[in-house]
Amino acid sequence: MIKILFVCLGNICRSPMAEFIMKELVKKRGLEDEFEISSAATSSEELGNAVYPPVQALLRKRGISCDGKFAVKICAADYDKYDYIIGMDSSNMRNMQRIFGGDREGKLYKLMSFTGSDRDVADPWYTRAFSDTENDVYNGCTALLNYLTDNK
Repeated sequence: MIKILFVCLGNICRSPMAEFIMKELVKKRGLEDEFEISSAATSSEELGNAVYPPVQALLRKRGISCDGKFAVKICAADYDKYDYIIGMDSSNMRNMQRIFGGDREGKLYKLMSFTGSDRDVADPWYTRAFSDTENDVYNGCTALLNYLTDNK
């Protein structure tokens, strides 16, 4: 089983969007039994909060429910639990390095790196461009899933 953790600052926008889009992509390929997918935050400022309503609306348009998802924070033990820990931006990557004490097993990746880009997934909390973020997340998750299934 491949275990993936998506990470952003608050775990209410980008990382839950990635979690649930990835789950849907995996489901469409009939691979649900081969993956464990979750998401978390690098900060504690949104802990316990539900997925941000504009993100819920975008996911609903795709027929995806994120009911029951509440923001959680990563901890050092998550490094050993997950095979791939996917950050949304450079700040997330630095925070994860700090929280995990480095990346001794090469598990940390930026989502857009799977599309061949080093750019960040912009935080829609600040940009308000939720559909742009959704496109990046969808393309990043599709590329990640292709990478994982092509390299089995």
